[in-house]
Amino acid sequence: MAQHNGSNNDKHVYSFGKSQTDGKAEMRELLGGKGANLAEMTSLGIPVPPGFTITTHVCDYFYKHDQSYPDTLRDQISHALNLIEQQMSAKFGDPDNPLLVSVRSGAAKSMPGMMDTVLNLGLNDAVVKGLVQKTQNERFAWDAYRRFVQMFGDVVMGVPHARFEQTLQEAKTSKGLSTDALDTELDANDLQTLVKEFFSIYETHTGSPFPQDPRQQLEASINAVFGSWNSDRAIRYRQLNNMTGLLGTAVNVQAMVFGNMGDTSGTGVAFTRDPSTGENTFYGEFLINAQGEDVVAGIRTPEPISKLHDVLPEAYEQLLEIRSNLESHFRDMQDLEFTVQEKQLFLLQTRNGQRTGAAAVRTACEMVEEGLITPETAVTRVIPEQLDQLLHDVFDASSKQQKVADGNLLGTGLPASPGAASGKAVFTAQDAEIIAAQGDPVILCREETSPEDIGGMAVARGILTARGGMTSHAAVVARGMGCCCVAGCSSLHIDSENKVLQANGHTINEGDFISIDGSTGEVLAGQLATQPSEIVQVLIHQNRDPGESQLYQQFSLMMEWADQHRTLKIRTNADTPEDSSRARQFGAEGIGLCRTEHMFFGERIVQMRQMILADSLAEREKALTLLLPFQRQDFEGIFSAMNGFPVTIRLLDPPLHEFFPHEVAAQETMAQEMDVPLDHIQERVKQLEEMNPMLGQRGCRLGIQYPEIYDMQVRAIIEAACSCEKKGIDVHPEIMIPLIGTAEELRFLESRARTVADAVIQETGTTVNYLVGTMIEIPRAALTADEIAETAEFFSFGTNDLTQMSFGFSRDDVAPLIGHYITNGILPADPFQTIDQNGVGQLIHIGVEKGRTTRPDLKIGICGEHGGDPNSVRFCHRAKMDYVSCSPFRVPIARLAAAQEALNNS
Repeated sequence: MAQHNGSNNDKHVYSFGKSQTDGKAEMRELLGGKGANLAEMTSLGIPVPPGFTITTHVCDYFYKHDQSYPDTLRDQISHALNLIEQQMSAKFGDPDNPLLVSVRSGAAKSMPGMMDTVLNLGLNDAVVKGLVQKTQNERFAWDAYRRFVQMFGDVVMGVPHARFEQTLQEAKTSKGLSTDALDTELDANDLQTLVKEFFSIYETHTGSPFPQDPRQQLEASINAVFGSWNSDRAIRYRQLNNMTGLLGTAVNVQAMVFGNMGDTSGTGVAFTRDPSTGENTFYGEFLINAQGEDVVAGIRTPEPISKLHDVLPEAYEQLLEIRSNLESHFRDMQDLEFTVQEKQLFLLQTRNGQRTGAAAVRTACEMVEEGLITPETAVTRVIPEQLDQLLHDVFDASSKQQKVADGNLLGTGLPASPGAASGKAVFTAQDAEIIAAQGDPVILCREETSPEDIGGMAVARGILTARGGMTSHAAVVARGMGCCCVAGCSSLHIDSENKVLQANGHTINEGDFISIDGSTGEVLAGQLATQPSEIVQVLIHQNRDPGESQLYQQFSLMMEWADQHRTLKIRTNADTPEDSSRARQFGAEGIGLCRTEHMFFGERIVQMRQMILADSLAEREKALTLLLPFQRQDFEGIFSAMNGFPVTIRLLDPPLHEFFPHEVAAQETMAQEMDVPLDHIQERVKQLEEMNPMLGQRGCRLGIQYPEIYDMQVRAIIEAACSCEKKGIDVHPEIMIPLIGTAEELRFLESRARTVADAVIQETGTTVNYLVGTMIEIPRAALTADEIAETAEFFSFGTNDLTQMSFGFSRDDVAPLIGHYITNGILPADPFQTIDQNGVGQLIHIGVEKGRTTRPDLKIGICGEHGGDPNSVRFCHRAKMDYVSCSPFRVPIARLAAAQEALNNS
């Protein structure tokens, strides 16, 4: 154990046990969740083997000082080890009276299975013989030794686990056993021979004999556990679960108790409630004559916890009592690890149990009924992201697991839009529409999508791309439609021209079934059955009686509690009446972003292209006249769905190249429609092409150069509003002018918009109260927000573009780089998924403060994809915004996150 020179007298080691317990549950940031709860259980009188915890600060120190340790650590470990020896009446490394220990990880936030563990530590050739004499159980002692050699070799020294397993199978075969025979079929002599063979494997791989010094074993194992904090799987787990700001893992060294001492011993894992459903029933599994890794690694098939009563009734009754005491004490569902050593029960861990979204909601609601927690606490107990699981189609878990086991996993991409979908693979939007029209489910597989794919996307059960990030076109549109999507699955080779997908030894042709899980990012060959979630069946399809769905009732109760506490309004991003109605049913309080460019695809693309490719004002106005009725009809449907709530409509803001006819067939169609030669269309497309369309002629720049476009849209909005008012529909239109960089741009377009709007109101003789505001998505706009607010009646922060322009990242191309940045600690999280509070967040704070200095009643919200991200919602609450806007299926998530932040700050 390399020590770092320099004085450091801080306390690095905290003991727990009957003679001394230094920690408590509230110290989880320092001791990790496992260490803090071991100390707490000891203080409660629960039987816990004594031990000590090396703090998370040491892990932080380890990585900051070239994997060395504070100079007082070794002495503190020795002192804590002495305390264990005194309580266990045994000595570490003593062949006559041996003490063995385990070494386990434990971060402040639970990361099950992500970091390393070493059991039976302290064994060597002399100690194993002493263990035989002490226990009078030769088979147990040699079983513990072979387990230790294998685990130490694998975890600490990187010897391939499969090499040990292969040798174990060969030992069974040589004895005439089948390879699937239980390890318990091997006797003491077999295990002693196996240890020698494991030594040989170890020495061959490492170049050194197996270490016989227990202190050396301990130090190497502590190094391994700290080292596992930055293993690939641990880093990936933290990324997927948005775990940031942690110092590292603690290390827990604890006296071993043994579940592999015969038929009166065993080990198990249990939950105080069912972690899948939340049902208040004792849930778990155990194995007789086994150690903990046998359960979690699936080496043997465990028994249900209820059967423990039949074989070890006293231990089971004691476990039931501890279950009740722990849940009452921690006031949350607990995840327990236990060992029974010759009928004596020991608890090795308790932590708040990880659970599904359904279980989280049910547990929280029922604990309120039971008087364990308040409704306010219940609101804070559900992770907002978990609500996704309650709203999207799902696969049958066992069927998916079998698919993976059979080698059908093609790859894993970004879980861009939750849900689950199976369908026939198609490789063009046109084919998707054709095949879907025949009644077949389809998965649209594209290298990346473009707005021209919208028709195929609209009919697809799921969308799969090999490129693109969490805010790519595919991801944004899929979330808006509530459609399952996996984006950026780079292991896939998608050949749209030949209509084939290749990955992981599989070839998927058009028409072959493929399945995607938008909650995990997994892509599988073959078909899996899906079904709408229980809540969606009630809310959206209305084909299930709400009174018959306990989950729906509890979900509704949770949302009711959340709404009582949040102050932030939750709107939705919606471009169709259908999306608007769906969002209302999920609790949306208006529309924060209606993207009008999404309304011009499909059958309207020809008229839109006529307008863009027009050579003169007259030709352009002719095309706009054809588009006006479509726009008016769209807005009437949306206003009707949002009766009584505000609707923010963004005027046209696409990079123009998205509408160009790039393919020859599309160019020929336009030539016929416009009655011009094909080469004229091709030359016009070439003239309009831009080097960087995202920074080119889009947003307000388009409206200034061709004001007649925005005139048509404003007229359509206000005509629709007037028509709805006459029908008794309460309309609150908000006209949003995008991509403003200067106050002068806004003044020019705001004046023109009001002229058109007021003219329509006068023509119809109807009163409509409308607002004109802008989207703040250019850094300059945030910095000059005081000037812009002289004209704007509301701000909506477009955080996707604001992030893109602040970092200088292309959000459609940056996904691989972002992943590399996060892995290397350059960025804590993807700034396109959660707001970069130190950079982009500062621009938002400046914009809010300056805007309200000019206009104190300025309405402010965000409408980028961050509006459905809980961390970003919390930021918006603190920034004193009025609302956030997100895709319909993320509305409940935003409602819950807003309530949690309000409670945290109350």
